[in-house]
Amino acid sequence: MGKITGFMEYPRELAPRRPVEERKRDYRDVYLELPVRKVKRQAARCMDCGVPFCQAGCPLGNIIPDWNDLVYQGEWEAAFGRLRATNNFPEFTGRICPAPCESACVLGINEPPVTIEQIEKSISDRAWKENWYAPHPPAVRTGRKVAVVGSGPAGLAAADQLNKAGHSVTVFERDDRIGGLLRYGIPDFKLEKWIVDRRIDVMCEEGVEFVTSAEVGKNYPVTALDDFCAVVLTGGATKPRDMPVPGRELAGIHFAWDYLWRQNKINAGDVMDHVEPITAAGKDIIVIGGGDTGSDCVGTANRQGAKSVTQFELLPTPPEDRPPHQPWPFMPMVFQTSTSHEEGVDRHWSVLTKEFSGDDGFVQELRTVSVLPKQDASGRMRFVEQPNSEHLWPADLVLLAVGYAGPEPDGVIAQLGIELDERGNVRTDANYMSSRPGVFAAGDMRRGQSLVVWAIAEGREAARGVDVFLREEATELPAKGEGDLPRIH
Repeated sequence: MGKITGFMEYPRELAPRRPVEERKRDYRDVYLELPVRKVKRQAARCMDCGVPFCQAGCPLGNIIPDWNDLVYQGEWEAAFGRLRATNNFPEFTGRICPAPCESACVLGINEPPVTIEQIEKSISDRAWKENWYAPHPPAVRTGRKVAVVGSGPAGLAAADQLNKAGHSVTVFERDDRIGGLLRYGIPDFKLEKWIVDRRIDVMCEEGVEFVTSAEVGKNYPVTALDDFCAVVLTGGATKPRDMPVPGRELAGIHFAWDYLWRQNKINAGDVMDHVEPITAAGKDIIVIGGGDTGSDCVGTANRQGAKSVTQFELLPTPPEDRPPHQPWPFMPMVFQTSTSHEEGVDRHWSVLTKEFSGDDGFVQELRTVSVLPKQDASGRMRFVEQPNSEHLWPADLVLLAVGYAGPEPDGVIAQLGIELDERGNVRTDANYMSSRPGVFAAGDMRRGQSLVVWAIAEGREAARGVDVFLREEATELPAKGEGDLPRIH
């Protein structure tokens, strides 16, 4: 370990944020850069534990103590090599991951944990400055072609791994730009899109082919996939969960994805004349859903100039500290204030929406009641309405951020005749192959709505399954937490 007493000498410190009033005027990154000397101090807090629970807490199995020590020693290129051995896109996870690794940090038992995500971002940013991300196409091609359907984090990870293994990879994306959730579901103030673009450019130079505006099963026929030796489905869990309450048909009620997608398109300079505009400017906004997507809607609404922003969550207010039923090293559900919440929002918990109402076909008001969770005789948790708790809220725009119900079952899934599990996700075997031989699935399409870091991990594992299928032998692609990526010569 770098500094034996580092965890006792240095407090946890994150990168500074831009002032609220300044950042609300644009869509640029909220965070400023943390100076190198401070990054090294944060790395010095790592205790190089005999059993690195942080590594177990990371879905990718990142070998975190190794690159923490290398950063403290000033060995940045070696640190990048260690980080890239297990993570294809640290520039993404270093910005938008909720960091389950930090929840599992041993120091976090009785002190604030190591700033693992911040160090990861600093390593990746240094690598881009030093050109350590220079393209490295495989020296030999296998002659086998693989189609990846969907260009979100799972699809990009699968494509990157399969390309490194020497296969010829084509990624199909139904939208007009590559990136999926990274591109259109996450606001620029959390992930600026030039960060995605530069990584795509490197993958292109390494030989990955990208095809946009190609929705497989609709404007791109499923039969065209017959030209490929294997197919990986990574289309995500894009079927939004709805709220079938009275008044849902009123105008002014939108799914969060539709709202965020439009603003990201506008930020990219697209003319949106053919699409219904959704703006919060001068309006009373209500966001239903207390998760990350809801928070993204809050930040976007404030940047659009909302008159007021209110956010509802069905669950009770989370505790400030780790609850007894979520002990270390598990990731706890605790009260969190995001950067978007800092910018202005009225938050409410234990709120159930009962009805939307309005005039002339437009929503103007919400009716809610307070609820409390209660376990019924079968052990199932239900929400019980509290007496005399009804409340009316003014609402000119309502954004539904209550999650996703799984992948869209029509289109490519239906046309390939792929079996779904009881949750409506694509059913696969241990090698990520679906019920149709040669067709694999990964990411949210397979596991349901989850984290970007999980999607990357799934894409990597699916690539291993594809490589075994194509070679009919053991793969050289690394498993979770294994060493350097192979170079085929």
